[in-house]
This record gives sequence, C-alpha cells and structure tokens, in this order.
Amino acid sequence: MNPKILPAKSDIIFKIFFSDERNIEFLTDFLKSALTIPADEYDTVTIVDPHLIREHPTDKLGIVDVKLKTVSGKTIHIEIQAESFPYMRQRIVYYDAKMITEQISKSDQFDVINQVISIIILEKEFIANSPNYHHRFTMYDSMNRVELSDIVEVHTLELCKIPADANGNRLCYWLEFINAEGEIELEAVAQKDPLVKKAVWKLMELSADERTRRLYEAREMERMDIESRENWARDTGRIEGAEQERAKWQGVVDEQDAENADLRAQLADLRARLGDNK
Repeated sequence: MNPKILPAKSDIIFKIFFSDERNIEFLTDFLKSALTIPADEYDTVTIVDPHLIREHPTDKLGIVDVKLKTVSGKTIHIEIQAESFPYMRQRIVYYDAKMITEQISKSDQFDVINQVISIIILEKEFIANSPNYHHRFTMYDSMNRVELSDIVEVHTLELCKIPADANGNRLCYWLEFINAEGEIELEAVAQKDPLVKKAVWKLMELSADERTRRLYEAREMERMDIESRENWARDTGRIEGAEQERAKWQGVVDEQDAENADLRAQLADLRARLGDNK
C-alpha cells in the first residue's frame, strides 16, 4: 500500500521540500513566477539559516520557513500560514525589520542594506477587501501614487483565492501544487506543467520517507495540541464568564430578595400595629 502523499502546505513539509538544495529548480521557478526581479538574480541562490539574528538575549526569536540570498545579496523569505492570526501584519513588519537590521553593523553605511522580500502564503483569506489572490506591498504613498522605496517588499498569496482557470499562469500552478490535498488534485496539477509534474514526483518520494512522515505527524500533533489548549481556554473563559455573570445576577437577586424580605417584615409589623389599634 502506497503511503499517503503529505501536503506541501504543511509548514514542516513546505520547509523540507523547498529548502532542499536538490529541489532548487522548483524554488527558483516558483520565485520567478511570483516576483519581478531579474532572472539572473537566481543564477546563484544560497539557502541560509531561517533563524533571525537576535541582537540581545531578550529579543524575540523569529523563525521563517525558507530564507535565501540571491546573487546581488537580496534576502527573500517565504512563509506559509494555515491561519491568519491576530497581529499578523505587525509580525510581518517585525520580521522584515529584523532582516534589514541584521545586514548592518555600527561601522557600516546605509548603502550596504539590500532589499528584503517577503512572500507570505496563506491558506485562508488575509486581504478581506480584495478578490485578488496576489498582492505586492512596498513603502507607497497611496494619495499621490508614488513609491518611496521597495527596500522592503511584501507579497501575500492567498490559497483560498486561486482562480479556477489559471490560463497558463505559472504562479497559479505552483499555488495549486502547494494547496493540493491528495493524489487526485496533485495528478490534475501535474498535467498542466512538466516541472510541476516533476515536483509532484519529488513530493511523492518525500512522502515515502519514514523520518519525514514522523516529523509531519509530530508537527500535526503539536498543532492539534495547540488548538485543543486554545479551545479549552476559550471554552473555559466562556464558562467562567457565564458563571461570573450568573454570580453577578444572583447577587442582584439576593439583594433584591433581602430588600423584599425587609419590606415584608415592615409591612407585617405595620399590619400588626394597625390591628392592635382597632
């Protein structure tokens, strides 16, 4: 029995697949389809440590899925996210700022800073007010339509918005490959392009590797544990909130009952006295 093909949109599988030097042709073709930088930038691509440099021990640790350097020194980092979690935009800005500052030391001039390009692949909707699946963000004056700088360039790719008809769009082919679930969807996208078909075969080989499967299963268990804890915290919060609300209203009721009891006592006393006066 053939093992189930592991999904490329799992962050651990995405990282293993696209960070593998043997799969560099897939990585560079994907980048060429997503970005507009010159093709010769990919003549030499160096995959580097995905951990962002911490200047101080107390700095927040940042880890991206795939990080690489091009011929001219541009930094490109790719990250895939199943969920669009709170403060995602701030997180993107923080990671890009770290990749800018790690290029320069106190003795350097600003001209040593090279472009940082981020590609954020999201399974769910991220840019809610746009139907497009691909967006490019830079430092841009939207009022006068003038770009200040593209020293930081952020691309968002939303898998949930991939058009049904790719019409020869290689970026769509790669996103369909990444988003595919199971053999049927992978076979369909494999028929669209020879290089993507080769990538499907490589993914099948990777899926048969026992160590990779263990890493994937461990990552899935970790994800489910996190979801369970979050659900528990959310449910507990709702229960505690309901109990607090009930306690608050019970206090009001008890207070009202006490007031009513006092009024009833006063009324009984008044009736007694009126009865005595007859």
